[in-house]
Amino acid sequence: MVAESENEPAPQRILLVTGVLGAGKTTALRTLEDMGWEAIDNFPIRLLDRLLETEPGSAQLDAGSPLAIGFDTRTRGFDPTRTIERVKRLAARSDLAVTTLFLDCGGAELERRYNETRRRHPMSEGKPAATGIAAERELLEPLRRWADVVISTTDFSTNDLQQAIREQFSRLTPQRTTVTISSFGFSRGTPPLADLVFDMRFLANPHWDDALRPQTGRDAPVGDYIRRDPAFGEAFGRIRDLLLLLLPRFEAQGKAYVNIAFGCTGGRHRSVFMAEQIASALREAGFSPTLLHRNLGSRAADMVEGAQT
Repeated sequence: MVAESENEPAPQRILLVTGVLGAGKTTALRTLEDMGWEAIDNFPIRLLDRLLETEPGSAQLDAGSPLAIGFDTRTRGFDPTRTIERVKRLAARSDLAVTTLFLDCGGAELERRYNETRRRHPMSEGKPAATGIAAERELLEPLRRWADVVISTTDFSTNDLQQAIREQFSRLTPQRTTVTISSFGFSRGTPPLADLVFDMRFLANPHWDDALRPQTGRDAPVGDYIRRDPAFGEAFGRIRDLLLLLLPRFEAQGKAYVNIAFGCTGGRHRSVFMAEQIASALREAGFSPTLLHRNLGSRAADMVEGAQT
């Protein structure tokens, strides 16, 4: 006989997204939407009860998709104390799992953002932006103290905030970590978003073999040349084992993206071959890495490769 609890539907996951204006609410909601959440911005919070008043089996809300609702001080009749009371009542329901995210940001950075975008703070009333920011912060303080999750975006770029949202909330929408393996040439710059960078310049360089120079790390003769380097076998094994140790732990922590980069001087031979070999090893281990070769089409040049050793 199946237990009654096993027949009960999973609770509808609700994330309330609020915070000071200019801290990144819109970016956070767009990121959640990309992660599979239903997202509603600028929602009148006083209508939250009505939105969630659904009978079992109702199609008004899709219980399979978590719902993110954005609101801020511009909402008519906004009252932090009443909002907290309303959310407490909703959180007591067994059919709902409610979390509140508060996005904060330092005053000086908010002023810079308002000056940069030439927007007026809605609560400044013709005075400097700092006045409106201070008034808003005072109004929101009870909600900030009560929120389940607080993220400060003072030192965040847009990409930083997107990554923070993915890391914090991907566990609520379980997905396998997206693994990207890339090759690149140090002479043309390091990939800015790489989580792990491995330098392959310790391996023998096929560029200095006239027959191999026009080829790439995807060609068998280049691969054979690199394999003959006494350091290759041990280095490959250790890097593979390290990644097989780290990737499941990144996944367990809810990290949505892991970018692994292999570099050599020009980005055409050693890094390409190692990236191909590691990608193959990870596929055998059950991962599905995306493979990118940033500088594969770049021109081979002695000046780039440096002096022959």
